[in-house]
This record gives sequence, structure tokens and C-alpha cells, in this order.
Amino acid sequence: MENLKAYIESGVLELYVLGDLSPEEALSVEEMAAKHPEIRDELAAIEEAMEQYAYQNAIEPSADVESKLFEKLGLTDIETEANQATQSTPVYVEETRIVPLDSSSGSIKVLRYALVACVALLIVSTAALFITYNKLNDAHDQIASLNLDKQKFAGVVSKMEFENQGLENIAAMADSKEWATIRLEGQAYSPSSKMKVYWNKKDKSVLINYVAMDLPKADPKHEYQLWALVDGKPVSLGVFGSSDSTGREALVKMQAIEKAQAFAVTLEPMGGSVNPTMDKLTVMGGV
Repeated sequence: MENLKAYIESGVLELYVLGDLSPEEALSVEEMAAKHPEIRDELAAIEEAMEQYAYQNAIEPSADVESKLFEKLGLTDIETEANQATQSTPVYVEETRIVPLDSSSGSIKVLRYALVACVALLIVSTAALFITYNKLNDAHDQIASLNLDKQKFAGVVSKMEFENQGLENIAAMADSKEWATIRLEGQAYSPSSKMKVYWNKKDKSVLINYVAMDLPKADPKHEYQLWALVDGKPVSLGVFGSSDSTGREALVKMQAIEKAQAFAVTLEPMGGSVNPTMDKLTVMGGV
């Protein structure tokens, strides 16, 4: 159940919904969904959440878009201008009567309606372009946000894959009476640091756990060195890199030791030191 919870929280289901997994990875997710109702429910919840996000962030066009565009185009007084043009229509004199041209019929009326129709079409087209432009900008922002989230999910999945490399071995060791788990706590040099060392009581082998390791990143000129305290004297068990590197196995074997009262880690120059640098004592724990 814990492994299933970790799988759901890893971010791989979000990547599946976004379509960012390889065909093999997507098939693996579908197989997990077929076996576990919890996976199917989580996928449905993710899809619904992304759909709701899209709806909630949609931008409605302003109600006065048409009037503002009308004003900018200088077309707010079309009817008035048409009437003024009609009033300026030339007249013919016949005997003593003045006969104006009939502005309500013929080509002037048709032209006026055509002009109004053209302006209306222009307004609708401009408004549609304006709305589309706003939606494109909003879509661009959403895509940028989704890309950022996708990168975060990818980082979570990468970390999860690294941690799972030794997960089965760690679980087996926890159930075995042959292995002792030694928790190393932070010292004055780095109080928040921590890590775990596994010591086999039978064959005396020693493993360090990169999954449960939290040490400061070492610079290129230094690396960490593991020590065993044997009858009050430090014995080197080898050097290793800091926990930020995921290019190695989750469990790394160090030098074996017959007996030990405690384990400790110091920061040393590349290649290690003959004696520990005590002012760089990072973590330590008793057996």
C-alpha cells in the first residue's frame, strides 16, 4: 500500500494525462490502472482538475468591446452622417416648385444599408479577432505554466526512479535479522544532515543508503569519507560523493569491518585522508 501511495504521489500520473510519457511508460500506467482502482480514480481526478483549471481561467470579452471599437473607428454617427448626406442632395426647379430627390428609395437607400452592413461585419470581425488574440495570449500563459509543472513532475519521476533502484533491497534488509540499521545524525559542522548505514552482522559488509541521505553538496575538490570507530580509533571505510548525485545505485557497498562501536562521516579532500578532519565531522551514529 505504501508503494502504491508513493507511485500516485510521484507525478507519473500527471505526466500520463499530459501525454508526456513514452509508449512503454504509458502502457505501464495503464496496466497499473487496470489492477488498482485507486490509480483509475486518481487519473479521473487529475483529468477533471485540469479541465476545471482551463474553464476557471478562461477570459470573457468585455461588454463594451464593441462600443470602444466603434469609437476608435469613428463610426458612431453613421446614421447621422447618412441623414446629413441626404439633406445635402441637390434639387431640381420646375416652374415655381422645388422637388427634392426621394432619399428613401433608389440607390441612396441601398448604399446606406450596404454601408451599415459592412460596418457591422467589420465590427464583428474586429471583435472576434480581439477575443481570439486574448484567448491566444491566455493559452500561451497556460502552456508556459503547464510546461513548468511538467518539468517539476519530470523531476519528481526522476527522483522516484532513483529511489526505487534500491527500494526492494532496503525492504528485504529491514526484514532480515542479519542487518543492523545505524542512523547517523548531524553534528556541529552540519546539524541538519542525516544518513543511514547498514552493517551486516554475519559477513561484516557495510552499505550506505543514498535514498535516506541528506548531506551538503561537496565542491569539486572534496568528497565524503566514511569511518568506523573501533576501540576508540577511527578506521576508514572508503569515500563517496554527496547525496545530490543520482547517477549511482541507491545502495552503495563500502569496505567491510569486523566490529565497530560507531560510524561517522567527514568531509575530506578528493581521495580521502589517513585521519578524519574533525572540524568537518558531518554526521555520526552509535551502533
